[in-house]
Amino acid sequence: MNTTVQIKRRFCGPPESGNGGYVCGLIGEALADTATVRLFLPPPLEKDLTLQLVDGEAQLLDGEKLVGKGWVEALDVQCPPIPSFDEAVEAAGHCSGFEQHPFPGCFVCGPDRANGDGLRIFPGHLMDSKVVAAPWVPDASLQTEAGNGVIDPVFIWSALDCTSAFPMLPAGEGKALVLGQMGVHIIGEVKVDERCVMLGWPIKQEGKKHFSASAVIGEDGSVVAMAKATWIEVAAASFQS
Repeated sequence: MNTTVQIKRRFCGPPESGNGGYVCGLIGEALADTATVRLFLPPPLEKDLTLQLVDGEAQLLDGEKLVGKGWVEALDVQCPPIPSFDEAVEAAGHCSGFEQHPFPGCFVCGPDRANGDGLRIFPGHLMDSKVVAAPWVPDASLQTEAGNGVIDPVFIWSALDCTSAFPMLPAGEGKALVLGQMGVHIIGEVKVDERCVMLGWPIKQEGKKHFSASAVIGEDGSVVAMAKATWIEVAAASFQS
């Protein structure tokens, strides 16, 4: 299978490259409900890219350059206690991204994005906890092409992405975290206008690598999807226009 795809500017993370979770979702969707994706290059915007399946791997190519690849792999993540939607709203009011954000135009967590354009997920710490939480009520622009009110899984990957970064933020003056690898297990569906709770929590740090996890909680309190992510600490200026 070879498919031509483009990452529209709407789906940026840093100003000139795709949001890591969105791009991982494009690759992961070609595989299964449980997949791991590793990124090798900043995904370019508004450019024809090739998505192909080779020997059980999904690969995203910019010409001959490998942007990212994915494979099927089980995910072992345990979800922490789930807060209420109102508790998530309260936590989001303390989101560090309102005061310091290297990529304020990020599709998922950028405070400069308007309702109906960005996801506007702003995770903040729950009281006396290392866990972050935020509300997410996805709009109709995020549904599948079938127009059946079900959110496209690529946006579940997107939401899980930035949520998993905020337990380690802010990264420090002049620094940013960019996604290196992400494993996702999608268990159920998210519907348009569903009152979801996003959760993120840290796992460990090894030098400039940070490991964390995240989850999407449906309106009924069930876990809809979970993720485990590897973040790389970089100079923010290297990803800014």
